[in-house]
Amino acid sequence: MHINKAHGYDGLLIVIEGTDGSGKSTQVNMLSKYIKEKSFGCTVSQWKTSRLISGVINEAKERNMLNTTTFSLLYAADYTDRLENEIIPALKAGFVVLMDRYIYTAYVRDSVRGHDINWVKNLYSYAPKPDLVFYLNVPEQDLIKRLIAKNGVLDYFESGRDIGLSTDIYSSFEIYQKRCLDEYKKLSKEYDFIELDGTKDKKEIHGIITQKVCELLESFSIGQ
Repeated sequence: MHINKAHGYDGLLIVIEGTDGSGKSTQVNMLSKYIKEKSFGCTVSQWKTSRLISGVINEAKERNMLNTTTFSLLYAADYTDRLENEIIPALKAGFVVLMDRYIYTAYVRDSVRGHDINWVKNLYSYAPKPDLVFYLNVPEQDLIKRLIAKNGVLDYFESGRDIGLSTDIYSSFEIYQKRCLDEYKKLSKEYDFIELDGTKDKKEIHGIITQKVCELLESFSIGQ
């Protein structure tokens, strides 16, 4: 059984990153189906889905109780719970683990909210290194159109309203998302993201992703 050099486990850790509205969840779902059709075990872990912590985060958001540090630490706790109870067990079992957002989301959001990036990186220093990271890059002007079309409204936190960027939610959204995109640009270079144009057709994006993933699957013997 081959031990993966990136993180030391038998399985593979594949990440799809991007802001809300970038199409990452659609690509994760399509990729999960593709991997299973190739007869590999596959599981998906989404951002803020810990059974222990996610409800606490949602309640704190609804009551507007999150300052920047609490915001950071609660999301780190959510990730840690998923890591110990979902991600690592699946990797040890030789599964392909697909991440709908990973620690890079925290790097971006926390640094935009004012935390030193090195503090945030240290907070997640225990995180396993992914085998592949895909980043769907979508300009903020396209994001706002997609999210309004999908939800009818803009999310309070995804618009950066909690950090007082603007009293106008649309202006706040553009400022916040532009800052997030700037941070993703830095991380893309630092961590060798496979950057994809998120404005292209979803099937075209899927084709590029599956080509890279297929090459990875052929390169590693994954325990079943």
